[in-house]
Amino acid sequence: MDMWIFYFFAAIVIWLGIQSLISGYRFLSYVRREIDKPLGTFTPRVSIIAPCRGVDQGLRENLKALFLQQYPAFEIIFVTDSADDPSLEVINELRNEFENSTQLRSRTVVAGSAVDCGQKVHNLRAAILEADPLSDAFVFVDSDARPCVNWLRSLVAPLENGEIGAATGYRWFIPKHGGFASNMRSVWNASIASALGERGDRNFCWGGSTAILRMTFERLDMRDQWRGALSDDFAMTRALQGVKLPIHFVPACLTAAADDCGIAELLEFTTRQLKITRVYAPHLWKAVLIGSTLFVSVFFGGLTLATVRAFLGRPFAYTLGLLVVIFVLGTWKSLLRLRAVRIAVAGYDARDNKAALSHLLLWPLASALYLYNGICASFSRRIHWRGITYELKSPTETVIMRRESR
Repeated sequence: MDMWIFYFFAAIVIWLGIQSLISGYRFLSYVRREIDKPLGTFTPRVSIIAPCRGVDQGLRENLKALFLQQYPAFEIIFVTDSADDPSLEVINELRNEFENSTQLRSRTVVAGSAVDCGQKVHNLRAAILEADPLSDAFVFVDSDARPCVNWLRSLVAPLENGEIGAATGYRWFIPKHGGFASNMRSVWNASIASALGERGDRNFCWGGSTAILRMTFERLDMRDQWRGALSDDFAMTRALQGVKLPIHFVPACLTAAADDCGIAELLEFTTRQLKITRVYAPHLWKAVLIGSTLFVSVFFGGLTLATVRAFLGRPFAYTLGLLVVIFVLGTWKSLLRLRAVRIAVAGYDARDNKAALSHLLLWPLASALYLYNGICASFSRRIHWRGITYELKSPTETVIMRRESR
């Protein structure tokens, strides 16, 4: 009887794996179609807003990529919370290096310390007030992302369609020196990247690479919508969904984030994402928790069951066969995702990258990590982010618990 229970739940996991594989083919097809489109000609004046706090790995190269954008006219507003933030040294060096550029202007804004919202959100709200009045669009970018030279043009182009609320890219972690934690973070994050696609009503904004027309931003009263929020991108996604404006995913803006992390950073980063998700999109958190519980119970429970039955001399071929099917389906989906990324991310060849093998082999462990994150999120809403500890009371209420001295 116990074996039939296992077979029943294994069949559900296999069915879900087939659905996931189908979505993988859709993702690859969408990426190919979008990448094959000619570069957009819609180039309104843009204000890029880049919040910075501290010195990320590769910060200079990441920020320099903003100055190298192939775009007619734009400004870059770097915003920090303090005049002595160490990132300002890098920023000022780059501003001096490109001070003679005719296509762009750059400046810095010191926003001060946040009181009742996330520090990044506070910085964005301050920077918006300083944007060029002639700018027709706002673009938000994270300091740990390294966009390609046509990133800005590609990200803004879909906004020519007035029915689109915002355009977004997403991050793709590329470990610089390898290591288990860095590769696991890349694998964990990859499944979120491939959740984006053709369905604009199901897409979400990623704050590290999002473009929105100024008139849409003002129509949403987005600056006020950010009041009290921790997550800028979740808040914008909720606002756009509230007025039924689709979010267009731009595969060409799948942006490399080249750095490494340790185990502690891996657990902190992944758990933080699920805690934020629980507050801003509880239905997604529940889906992750249920799905990862089902997968971990069947896959790792099945491995234990097959091992015990083999040790006791009992038949285990059917159990092992089902586990192989589950693993092959997941690895196949990972392979499709890597093929799509090889097309979308400039300078990244998934076939030659040493981390590619991790995507094909470590995805079951990523599911287990999702379960750990989901469980942690069910017991706590407290997160630590860039030196500040927050308590997430609700989507519009954030309490700052502690701020580390610099």
